[in-house]
Amino acid sequence: MSPQTNPRTTPHATPRLATLQAGPDTAPRADLQPSPRSEPDPGHRPAPGTASHPKTAHPNPAHTTPAHAPRAQPGPPHHDPDTPRDLVGIGIGPFNLSLAALAHPLTDLDAVFYEQRPSFAWHPGLLIDGSRIQVPFLADLVTLADPASPWSFLSYLRTRDRLFPFYFAERFHIQRAEYDAYCRWVCENLPTLSFGHQVDAIRFNSERDVFEVDYTQLAPDGDAEAVGRTYAKNIVLGIGTEPDVPDPLRPLVDAPAVPVIHAADYLDHRETLLAAEHITVIGSGQSGAEIFLDLLRHRPAGRERLHWLGRTAAFAPMEYSKLGLEHFTPDYTRYFQSLAEPVRDQLVASQWQLHKGIDAETLAAIHDELYRRTLDGGWPDTVLTPGVQVRTAGRIATTKVELHLEHLHQNTRSRLTTDAVVLATGYRERPLGRILAGLDPYLRRDSQERPRVDDQYRLVMDPSVTGSGCNVYVQNAERHTHGVGTPDLGLAAWRSASILNSVTGQEAYPLPTRTAFTTFGLQQQEPRIPRARQPRTLTPLLDGI
Repeated sequence: MSPQTNPRTTPHATPRLATLQAGPDTAPRADLQPSPRSEPDPGHRPAPGTASHPKTAHPNPAHTTPAHAPRAQPGPPHHDPDTPRDLVGIGIGPFNLSLAALAHPLTDLDAVFYEQRPSFAWHPGLLIDGSRIQVPFLADLVTLADPASPWSFLSYLRTRDRLFPFYFAERFHIQRAEYDAYCRWVCENLPTLSFGHQVDAIRFNSERDVFEVDYTQLAPDGDAEAVGRTYAKNIVLGIGTEPDVPDPLRPLVDAPAVPVIHAADYLDHRETLLAAEHITVIGSGQSGAEIFLDLLRHRPAGRERLHWLGRTAAFAPMEYSKLGLEHFTPDYTRYFQSLAEPVRDQLVASQWQLHKGIDAETLAAIHDELYRRTLDGGWPDTVLTPGVQVRTAGRIATTKVELHLEHLHQNTRSRLTTDAVVLATGYRERPLGRILAGLDPYLRRDSQERPRVDDQYRLVMDPSVTGSGCNVYVQNAERHTHGVGTPDLGLAAWRSASILNSVTGQEAYPLPTRTAFTTFGLQQQEPRIPRARQPRTLTPLLDGI
């Protein structure tokens, strides 16, 4: 289910797009050196018992590959930069990392993945002590498509000699910090990942029937070092999401003397927030709940001075029934994708409690903490008010913020003065237009000008492109066509396997034809089998893996 910053889902691992724009041809820009190689050859349901978690240290590189870790197979030693890659992935978050891990044993598939950031990071501002991901550990990068993969979470535990402690811990839902460490371990061992590479532009070369991908190679400090270009038959966009700040609150974000922080940056500013006399948390989803609970636990009894505001009519629990969770299955995805556009839009809006509610145990932990503070006969200095929207906001002098509030059901208004604000207002899909500007003439859009996406996660494009065998796939950018499961970590491996089956033209990963007890609709949608591109055989992994 998706974030409110919903860590069941994965907002992010997203290239910052194009402060430097590559030119339309292959020549390097005058102020930068060409890359030494024209293209580098890279050698959300809350779990039970949620609280919150400080960042874990980056795994020690000296200990990342024990003898029983998977051995990364090197990429082509001398890739011809003029030869198109089979697949170029843009963005390295959990979704494209899943794709890279499942692509790894397909040795006939030439793939590379670019990420602008220098290293992997997953919700670093929300790795609050004790917070857990909202899916079981089986929803790792690969297991639900290939349980025998060496890139599974259990394989990661094995490399750390932690299988028995995990077994005895009896935790089906792992901590977010542990999931982040697991993904970093995969990144450190896969050979096809290129961090520090900012993709600037994508174009279609109609003379060669390939995509041109221009990128800038970045130094560790973020400065541009070189430019390059690669060619590809298939592109997979995994540029993720970005923090969403409602319009009435945008003027506050740049207020230098008043901490107004999006939840995505919470841990970086936690000490500053705790030093504020009065703190307001805005947002009634999982992130808002966890941040409110973390602040509450670190404020003195009787002097908490905390407000928690949300637009929803209640601080509502997430739908977590077994049959309710079947909305996060491939069966429901196929059903949703087959519906008419207006019906899909209505459904997404009405299904908020499937992915924007709060884990029942987090709600219980908040109530327990509040109740504990009444044992001496007083009440905690906290205000929890749902059904409220912020109409406008502004600064008072230089050290305070004034929020103009409206209660949606009472139709009443009031003002709230506060010293700090945390915006747990969720994420939105990162616009594709910036990176797909060069392909805009070929894109087909729906009635709201959103890119159309087919049942194989391909952007619907002009036949002059798709007829040449070139396709652009998307990950976590298709909620309007594929439903609430789009940002869900539990569907990551299945979607990655579906994309690889489509790219290779064969069943590289056999997928189940039925995944839910619920029958969605009266007419069943049969999954499509991708046409074969060319015969392929899988190469077994190395012995001992």
